[in-house]
Amino acid sequence: MQQVALPFLFMRGGTSRGPYFDRASLPADHDQLSKVLVAAVGAGHPLNIDGIGGGATVTTKVAMLSRSEDPAADVDYFFAQVAVEDALVDYKPTCGNILSGVGPAALEMGLVSFGGDETRVRIRAVNTGALIEAVIQTPGGTVRYDGDAAIDGVPGTAAPILLSFMGVVGSSTGKLLPTGNLRDEIDGIQVTCMDVAMPVCVARAEDFGLTGYESRDELDANRAFFGRMEPIRIEAGRRMGMGDVSTSVTPKFAVVAPARSGGSFAARYFMPWQCHPTMAVTGAQCLAACALMPGSIADGLMAAPMAPARIVIEHPSGKIDVLVDYAQSAGGVDIKSAGLMRTARLLARGEVFVPGKL
Repeated sequence: MQQVALPFLFMRGGTSRGPYFDRASLPADHDQLSKVLVAAVGAGHPLNIDGIGGGATVTTKVAMLSRSEDPAADVDYFFAQVAVEDALVDYKPTCGNILSGVGPAALEMGLVSFGGDETRVRIRAVNTGALIEAVIQTPGGTVRYDGDAAIDGVPGTAAPILLSFMGVVGSSTGKLLPTGNLRDEIDGIQVTCMDVAMPVCVARAEDFGLTGYESRDELDANRAFFGRMEPIRIEAGRRMGMGDVSTSVTPKFAVVAPARSGGSFAARYFMPWQCHPTMAVTGAQCLAACALMPGSIADGLMAAPMAPARIVIEHPSGKIDVLVDYAQSAGGVDIKSAGLMRTARLLARGEVFVPGKL
């Protein structure tokens, strides 16, 4: 069987990892594209043994880049979440951690020109239409990966990448509160369904008999929780106008609890059929907005800070900081922008092979 070689960069972006492709080298048709990505990642096996996936949702993610035709952006970032054990690809969400590597990858691919010691790359997230500015360290016309910045969930330190997200409200549904309510009750559980950078259904950990401080392994082993959570997530998706989400990774689900390690509050984020080992960048923005919203399920977990607000979310591997520029409004909160610091590293470059019949 003949194989076809696809050039790619293999990068860690934030606390996720995956291949970064030039979109032009892949099929335009989404059905055909899905088959190629499933083969490249090795989806359909718990170890992704026949591909370059890592056997976890955070290591079966794909970024596809191209020069943007949008005058407000330099590069288009098209994201795909490939399943681990199923031959499925979801194009509905975006990923803020993989986004951390988009600026460096675009520079490495020659899709964007280098600036001076810092290069600002304007990114359009194709899946959601969001605009993000990334500031990358580029001394001497090369991407700098080493540095002193640390993020929880990644060993060691690296060069900081500053991300500023604009237009994050209603990323998928067009509404801050897609159900029209600050709170909904689904199967006896009070939730807030919010769409800021990512549509998320948020509940209190205690309402599921959880503390909100459990480890990822403890939660992944708690099948009774997933059995209770998933029908609520599916119904939340329907009420949010997202249709049947039983095979989609959105909306995501999260549980929140009071802080216990000096942060603003604690959270556990689900992808949705596993607990995230850290915290999604997009999910962190939505949870921060939820905590700022008077009357939401997260209201009262922290004192309302002055804008711009630095909100620290405790997650299974540590903490993530979100800087939110917002104002109080008649509707509760007007979210203007959100910013985070992430890191990325180029791990390998070369070609991944897929069956020629694809």
